[in-house]
Amino acid sequence: MDFSFWVLTLSSGGPPGSSLLLRNLCSPKTQTKPSLSWREAAGPAPATMAAAQAAADARKLGERGETVALHLPPLSEEDPLHQDKKRLLESRNLSCSFDILIPCSAADTLKLLDQMIQAARIVHMDELELYFAGDDDIGPFSARNELEALNLLFKIMNKLLLTSNAASKEVFQMLQDEIVVRLRSVGKKDNAQMVSQTQNHDAEDSLLKWGEHHGVKSKLRIAFYQGAGRGMVASESICVGDTALEIPESLIISEELLCQSEVFLALKDFNNITSETMLLLWSMRERHNLSSKFKTYFEALPENFNTGLSFGIDALAALEGTLLFDEIMQAKQHLRQQYEDLFPLLCTNFPEIFRKDVCTWENFLWACELWYSNSMMVVLSSGKLSTCLVPVAGLLNHSVSPHILNYGRVDEATKSLKFPLSRPCDAGEQCFLSYGKHPGSHLVTFYGFLPRGDNPYDVIPLDLDTSADEEDGAAQSVSTSQTTHMVRGTWLSRSGGFPTYGLPQPLLSHLGAALGCDLDESTTEADIKENDRVVLETLLSIFNPMLEDLPETDESDRESASWDVKLALDYKDLQRRIISSIVTSCTSALENV
Repeated sequence: MDFSFWVLTLSSGGPPGSSLLLRNLCSPKTQTKPSLSWREAAGPAPATMAAAQAAADARKLGERGETVALHLPPLSEEDPLHQDKKRLLESRNLSCSFDILIPCSAADTLKLLDQMIQAARIVHMDELELYFAGDDDIGPFSARNELEALNLLFKIMNKLLLTSNAASKEVFQMLQDEIVVRLRSVGKKDNAQMVSQTQNHDAEDSLLKWGEHHGVKSKLRIAFYQGAGRGMVASESICVGDTALEIPESLIISEELLCQSEVFLALKDFNNITSETMLLLWSMRERHNLSSKFKTYFEALPENFNTGLSFGIDALAALEGTLLFDEIMQAKQHLRQQYEDLFPLLCTNFPEIFRKDVCTWENFLWACELWYSNSMMVVLSSGKLSTCLVPVAGLLNHSVSPHILNYGRVDEATKSLKFPLSRPCDAGEQCFLSYGKHPGSHLVTFYGFLPRGDNPYDVIPLDLDTSADEEDGAAQSVSTSQTTHMVRGTWLSRSGGFPTYGLPQPLLSHLGAALGCDLDESTTEADIKENDRVVLETLLSIFNPMLEDLPETDESDRESASWDVKLALDYKDLQRRIISSIVTSCTSALENV
């Protein structure tokens, strides 16, 4: 079974247009195909080479009155976003190299840091951030992007502090202290939004003791939160770069462990069953193995994962008319077909390994939800990238502004998987992990929740078919007949007023070109306004019907609803809020045309 088929993150890029609504129309860039991945574990930030170069420069530093050259990682020409990032750097008069004068006043030091951060943000931008960034937008572009940028600079300062003289250390320490202050400000609302509650957690405590017995090192403990279930909080204050959790490789459930099992020996040459499917079958069986090494781990797992894959008829009915409805229905059908392809065939051919009382649809679905909601991509000490279950680490909750961002590679020296902090976590504060760059629909389907706060990856994709216009040559400036663009809540934009009113410039530019609203130097002001009006009315013709199909939720229905219906209604409310913001922005823009 290829699980990655269902873990789909849709992101699309395009160069921002002019600062005016339609004054400098540009054809959209070639769209990138959706990326397919499991719960993503980001690799180490690319700061090592830059830090080493900066440290070498610092060693050359003489006495006071000289300069230190600090280098961010250069833009890679292999990066498909290279040209867009280069253009942004040049338009903002930024580069990846900075000269730091020693000595330097506090005011000048902080001004220089602002420039470094702006450049580091661009270095770390992804397609979605590039798509929604306005021409004059300097960031922050997202909490994740801000964490990546600040952590890059933090690591560079660490290297410089180790190799510089006293005069330069004073400046570098000032820079690092300010970086930590800014890291603390990222996601500071997360902990305030969570209300802890008293609940029995004997199974989780047993898991922590079991992990400690097998070499797990942790600065975290179990806590339960109202409406969010269990999570992990810091048992002591943890600084940026410190390891909050360390799991021995021997406890990681991976393909390498599978190869030692009788499930693998039985199925390795049977019907081309994939290793991912074998791991799922192993988990379904191992859960009922009383002598399993992982017995304590399986006992600490929930009886029900409550993901979108377990939605009942009422919840699905509440989602009708949304993209999430189609996503869940297709996923359910896919899993049911996979189950019917495997059983009762395996029970017939291997009755001693696959017992009929264990291999039920309910147990199969449970194992699917386990792997979807708890698996991580890990580079093992062998160098192989594998889909894994990591006991204890699965207790960490997700946030759009996580404490743990960069993880996913086993340390070759210690043979352990480490989870270092990308922002400080105070004692008693919940410690969050990043599950990846996922929209709410994906998180509902495969994890069973919507994240708190604004998720920048909550987008509504738009397939704009312009093929009919192209038949008569009316859309010559459009690069393809079918181009995917997107919208998200306009409250996320810092340009809520004229000229774009929070609407993405690539979308406006594409629509303008598709509708034949070509502009040149001879275009009059009246024609420009008319073109703007045509584009805005086209958007309203798309989104007004969508809004009408999503009526407001009756709160009395929510109070008595089951968990799945409540989650479905929450998602539907989110979609309505996004669409409503687009309609409001278009209406406001039309009033000013």
